[in-house]
Amino acid sequence: MKHTGKKNALYAQSGGVSAVINASACGVIETALRHGRQIGKIYAGRDGIIGALTEDLIDVGRESAATIRALKHTPGGAFGSARFKLKSIEHNRAEYERLIEVFRAHDIGYFFYNGGNDSMDTALKVSQIGESLGYPVICVGVPKTVDNDLPHTDCCPGFGSVAKYIAVSTREAALDVASMARTSTKVFVFEVMGRHAGWIAAAAGLAGRKSGEPPHIILFPEIPFDAERFLERVKQCVTDYGYCVVVVSEGTAYGDGRFLAEAGTRDAFGHAQLGGVAPVVADMIRQRHGYKYHWAVADYLQRAARHIASQVDVEQAYAVGKAAVELGIKGVNAVMPTIVRKRSKPYRWTIGHIPLSEVANREKKVPREFITPDGFGITAACRRYLEPLIAGEAYPAYRDGLPDYVRIKGAPVRRKLKKTFQI
Repeated sequence: MKHTGKKNALYAQSGGVSAVINASACGVIETALRHGRQIGKIYAGRDGIIGALTEDLIDVGRESAATIRALKHTPGGAFGSARFKLKSIEHNRAEYERLIEVFRAHDIGYFFYNGGNDSMDTALKVSQIGESLGYPVICVGVPKTVDNDLPHTDCCPGFGSVAKYIAVSTREAALDVASMARTSTKVFVFEVMGRHAGWIAAAAGLAGRKSGEPPHIILFPEIPFDAERFLERVKQCVTDYGYCVVVVSEGTAYGDGRFLAEAGTRDAFGHAQLGGVAPVVADMIRQRHGYKYHWAVADYLQRAARHIASQVDVEQAYAVGKAAVELGIKGVNAVMPTIVRKRSKPYRWTIGHIPLSEVANREKKVPREFITPDGFGITAACRRYLEPLIAGEAYPAYRDGLPDYVRIKGAPVRRKLKKTFQI
C-alpha cells in the first residue's frame, strides 16, 4: 500500500523505556527527514499512545538537528511513554476510531510505534481499523523491550545495554562480597527484571568465566523454584567458596505458577504486579542458615544506565528505527523490523522484517538448552548468544562530571478537533 500524496508521520513510545529507545527515535526521525518527498511533517505522541488519543502531539520539526542527534545517547523516553493497553477492537472500538479521527485530522499516514509485545498488537489493530474505516494508515512496529522476549528477532533493542549493566554490576558486587565474606556478609541477592522470560537474569551469568566464579546461583522464571534445592545449593556455595552470589529474576515462580513475590495487584497491561523477590529469597536464607546477607534491586537503574550502554545495542536500536521508516515509505504495512544474526563470532547481523501478526502478544523465553541441567546457571551456548550483544562501549558526552543528556522542547501541535477524549 502506497500513499498517493505526501502524508505526515506519527512516532510514539510505549511501555517501559530503555537506555536506547531514544536511539530508535533518532533513527526514525532522521530517516523520515531524509525522505521529505514521501513524508511531510513528523509528529510524536506526548506520553505515547495517550498523546495520540487526546490529540496531544509534539511537533518534532521544531527540534534542532543537534537535539535529535543527541537522542542517540540519551536514556528514558524523550517524548514520554505510557503503560496503556488498548483493548480489542470488539471491546473498545471507540479508542481505535478516535485514533483514526486524530490521524485524519492531522493527515497522518504513517504510524511508527516503538514498544514491545502489547504495542505490536496495538499497531496491528490500528492498521486493521484504519483500513475498515476508509483511512488506511501504514503501521510499522519498532521493537523495544529490555526483557528480550519478542519472537522472530535475534534480540530486542534495549536488552543488550541492560545485559551489560547487570553483568558488570554482578561482577563488581561479587568482588565486594568476596572481600568481606570472612567476617561479614556471606550472601548477596541481586534482583533483576524479567516477568516470564529470564534473559536479563541469564546475562548476569556473563560476570563469571570459570567454574565457581559468581554468580553462583541464577533463578530463572523458566525453572520452577524448589526451595529445598535452592537452600542446599546456597549452603554448598558458602562451604566451597566462603560466600554465595544469587541473581534472581523478578518473575521467579513456584511449580504451580505462583510468583515468589506477587503483590496481589495488576498493572495497566493486566500483568501481575510483583513486589520485591530479593528480600523474600534473602529471608529464606536467613531463616534456614542464619547467614548475614545483603540484597539489592536493580529496578530502573538497569534500564536507565545509558552511561554503560552496549555499542551493539545502540547501533541496533538506531537501525530498527531507520528500517521502520524505509519499510513504511515502500508501502510495507503491519510489519516489525527484526535483527537477523548472521554469525556469532565475529558477530554479524542485518535487518529483516516480520508481519506484526507473528509478533503480537507472543513471548520468547530462554530455551532450556541455554540453562544448565541443574537449573542454576547458563550454558556455553547461552554465553555464545549473549556475549556479542554487550560488546563495545558507547559513552555519552560528559559535562562537569556528569553525562550531558538532552531534553526536547516538546512544542505542541495545534489541535484541530473540537471533541476531547477522556483516558
